[in-house]
Amino acid sequence: MNLIHKKCSQCLATLVLALTAFGMIPGVGAQALRAVTAEQKAADEAARASQNQINQVLDRKQDLSNKYAQIMAETDSLVKYNEHLSGQVKAQQGEMASIEKQLLEIETTNREVQPLMQRMVDTLAEFVALDVPFLLEERTERVNTIKELLLRSDVSISEKYRRIMEAYQIELEFGRTFDSYQGKIGVGDGAKTVQFVRLGRVSLMYQTLDEQETGYWDAKKKAWVQDNSYAEQVKEAMSVANKDGAPDLVTVPVPAPQDVKL
Repeated sequence: MNLIHKKCSQCLATLVLALTAFGMIPGVGAQALRAVTAEQKAADEAARASQNQINQVLDRKQDLSNKYAQIMAETDSLVKYNEHLSGQVKAQQGEMASIEKQLLEIETTNREVQPLMQRMVDTLAEFVALDVPFLLEERTERVNTIKELLLRSDVSISEKYRRIMEAYQIELEFGRTFDSYQGKIGVGDGAKTVQFVRLGRVSLMYQTLDEQETGYWDAKKKAWVQDNSYAEQVKEAMSVANKDGAPDLVTVPVPAPQDVKL
């Protein structure tokens, strides 16, 4: 549009000059020509201003169009992100429900397992008290340690159960081992240091360190019985248990079988 106005202005100015030069426009002088040229220039300026306004409107329209497209893209992205978050929230809600269910199950398990473990420990303590009194201090301390462990809240159920089963396993192993160790018989001033020899749970014998006294545990009487007739056999059994002598048959006092009522 600017180019058309510019060409029209040039053509008009050329036409006026030509007519003036040939005398075809009488009375038109240089002043009239300047007036026409100025008017045309003003029209051209107005046309340029109008075109600039049109260009600005078009630019703003383009900017708005670009911003609209950007906003629509961001909106679509936000919608997809919200859908993703919604899925995560649902998954987390499902996990929370599962955890709550597991906690309830754990509480139920604790209520059921705790009394069971307590009965197991009480049974173990009773068994040690009624059993042949070998390594009595060590075995009693083990049971008391587990009793204290059951009262601790910072120890897991699985660890408590493991310790109980470990104690039962140790007691089970005692029934098939053969060993000798030093300990005491009696209490207070009457206590004396002796050397014990144990054959599983079948026989528990002792001999004083000066070898002047020999005896064994009588399971039926629940008492120690002195019997020096077993002195050589007990001494030999100690040698085998300590691996100081070759394995051999030894004669040891064995309690008589007892009737058990079921």
